[in-house]
Amino acid sequence: MEANKKILIIDDDNFLLDMYALKFSKSNFDVSTALGPEVALEKLHAGLSPDIILLDIMMPVMDGFELMEKMKEDNLAEKAYKIILSNRGQPSDIARGEALGAVGYIVKASSTPTEVINKVNEIISKQQI
Repeated sequence: MEANKKILIIDDDNFLLDMYALKFSKSNFDVSTALGPEVALEKLHAGLSPDIILLDIMMPVMDGFELMEKMKEDNLAEKAYKIILSNRGQPSDIARGEALGAVGYIVKASSTPTEVINKVNEIISKQQI
C-alpha cells in the first residue's frame, strides 16, 4: 500500500485551516497545518518535509509569494509540490505563483473543500510522470 502523502496547509484563517485539515486527513493525507507563514517556516526549518504545500496568498506579515521566495532562499521543502489556494485569481497572481515554483493554483471562492482535494490530487498525478 502506498504511504499517505504529507501535506502542509498554510493559511491565516484558523477555521479554514481546521476544515481543510479534516477534509484532507479523511482523504488519506498526513496533514500538518501552519497558522501563517512564520509558523510554516519554523516547522520547515525544524525538519518538516511535506510532499505538498498548499498555501494562501493573502496573509498578514508575509504573503504567500514572499513565503515561497523565502522557502526558495532557505532551500526548504525543495521537492514539495507547491499549490496556491487563494481568493486572488488574477492572471498576474497565477503567473507570479508559477514563476516561484507553484505547480497549481486553486481559487478558494470558486471551489468547495472536496473540489480542492480533487484538484490537488489531479495536479499531483500530472506531476508524477
